[in-house]
Order: sequence, then C-alpha cells, then structure tokens
Amino acid sequence: MEQFLADIERRALVMAELATHDREEALDIVQDAMLAFARHYGDRPRASWPALFHRILQNRIRDWHRRRARRGRWWMRLWAGADDTAEAPDPIQRVADPNGRLPEEVLMGEDDQARLLAALERLPPRQQQAFLLRVWEGLDTEQTARAMGCSTGSVKTHLSRAMQTLRAELES
Repeated sequence: MEQFLADIERRALVMAELATHDREEALDIVQDAMLAFARHYGDRPRASWPALFHRILQNRIRDWHRRRARRGRWWMRLWAGADDTAEAPDPIQRVADPNGRLPEEVLMGEDDQARLLAALERLPPRQQQAFLLRVWEGLDTEQTARAMGCSTGSVKTHLSRAMQTLRAELES
C-alpha cells in the first residue's frame, strides 16, 4: 500500500491543486484522502485501489468546495477592506522533487505544461475530473465512473467536452 500511495501522491496533489487553486489546501485534501483510504480500504484487492482512492479524493475535493462556498459569504463580510499583503514564497515549495522530474515534464516544455495546466484549471470541475482520471491517471471508463460517482455515459460526455475544449485552446 505504501508504494501505491507513493506512486499516486504527486498526481493526486496536482489534481487537488487544480481543483482548489491553493497548494496548502490541496496538501490537506490529499493527506486526508490517503488516510481515509488506508484506514478503510487497505484490505481490498489491489486492482480496486485506484478507483477507490480517486473516489475518496474527489469526494474530499467536493466537500472542500461546499465548505468554501458556505464560508465565502461570511469571509466576504469579515474581510471587506482588509489589507491584502502578499506573503513571501515558501522556501520548501522550491525544493526539487527527490524523484526527479515527472515523465510529462520531460516530454513537455515548461511553457506547454503551463498552458495545459492553465487550460485544465478553466475547465468545469466534472470535465476536469474526467480528463484527469481517464487521461492522466489511466483509469478505464468504469473505474472513472465509480470514482466520480456517475454513469459511464456521463464520463464519456465530460471527457469528450473536456478534450474538445482543450484542443480548441491549445491548438493556437
């Protein structure tokens, strides 16, 4: 199980970061998803782990969005007029990954990768989930449907729309 979680950790973090636009929140979401997965599903067959983990991760992301929407109304009132000073960047975030660069980083230039990530951030959440689970994680349609909590037809529709949008944005 440790190897499975180590293999999936970085990709899960990118998924959560794309969904939340906040690295710290994404780290918390991924850690929470990993703990819940290990606690409740470690005894399941290894073949079912990717879909189960991604289901937990997507549920945690949805919960985060719900909490944020609820809190947003109150924070707007509390912080109206507050001084928005920028914090210094976290030096830990600049430390190189001990495993080296990811394969997609080697294949894609940094500009191309930045354009792809920016385009992914603009996708609606369900299209973003379908793309990341099917294309990036390599889950099949049925596993993706279980992870997203929808039908296989919905996965195909969301993925098709995501691919169409990404092609249109990235062809230029």
